[in-house]
Amino acid sequence: MTPDARRTRYPGPIAEAAKHPHGLVEQGFASDEALAEILHRYPADLIDINLYDYDAEGQVLLKTGDKGDLTGEQLLAAIQGGRLWVNLRNAEAGCPDLWAAAMGEFRRIEAAYPGMRAVKNAGQLIISSPVARVPYHFDAAGVILFHLRGRKRLFVYPGDERHLPEIAMEKVVARQTTEEIPYALAFEQDAQVFDLEPGEALTWPFYAPHRVENLDKFCVSLSMDFQTWPSRFRNGALYTNAVIRSRGGRPRFTEAMSTPELAARWAASLALKRIGALDDQIANIRREFTPDASVADGARPIQA
Repeated sequence: MTPDARRTRYPGPIAEAAKHPHGLVEQGFASDEALAEILHRYPADLIDINLYDYDAEGQVLLKTGDKGDLTGEQLLAAIQGGRLWVNLRNAEAGCPDLWAAAMGEFRRIEAAYPGMRAVKNAGQLIISSPVARVPYHFDAAGVILFHLRGRKRLFVYPGDERHLPEIAMEKVVARQTTEEIPYALAFEQDAQVFDLEPGEALTWPFYAPHRVENLDKFCVSLSMDFQTWPSRFRNGALYTNAVIRSRGGRPRFTEAMSTPELAARWAASLALKRIGALDDQIANIRREFTPDASVADGARPIQA
């Protein structure tokens, strides 16, 4: 299959976006009671509470929230009645029962793709409001999205330079910016559109840009990231290139590099990260609101 047919210039085992069935729904992981308990005990520093606004051109304004002293039930009520997108990071540790069941489903899907060998899995539980939307972005990993509750629409775009500029990828991998990348309404003519129901999972090619819309219902999904050795090498090369570029250099794009060169840049990235070659620009984003079910959008502004 040619790179154009795969809709991406980055090689990987998943040639095109596709749905797969999974058996996580009937196990009760997404009930109100289970979610409230998870939200109540989850470490606050691993909860990302986001509110996205969009202009007429589809450009996004991100506001971030702080759980504060809310109980799990209060936070769940704010999500269900608002316009929030909440990610619980490190789900592999925070939701061990769900994660163990999802890993069984992952192994079954992995076996459907010859040559796919995950060397690391991580993920996040996504709990989001009716009609909430997450903007155009990419993940620096392979992804399987297990949908558990509600209805969700995903738009998957080609991973070429027009839709996924490699310099923008460098900034994301090096944590100089969030996962959002440059977007234009004209990209919509190139999107593949998938509607997900509970019990369906979606895979897409590595790095493929995508965005998500909830379809008028409260939604719960588990997003499982996985790294292969080729993706680890490329991510390391992207980080090293970001450091070189920050010093005024003009490194070659990774798609022009051989596997040995990618591996060498990955090794260099390990050393560069140890010495703090680039400051993390998104570690301390200012929190602007507290979730509150009694106010518009489920977000009460934090007073300065």
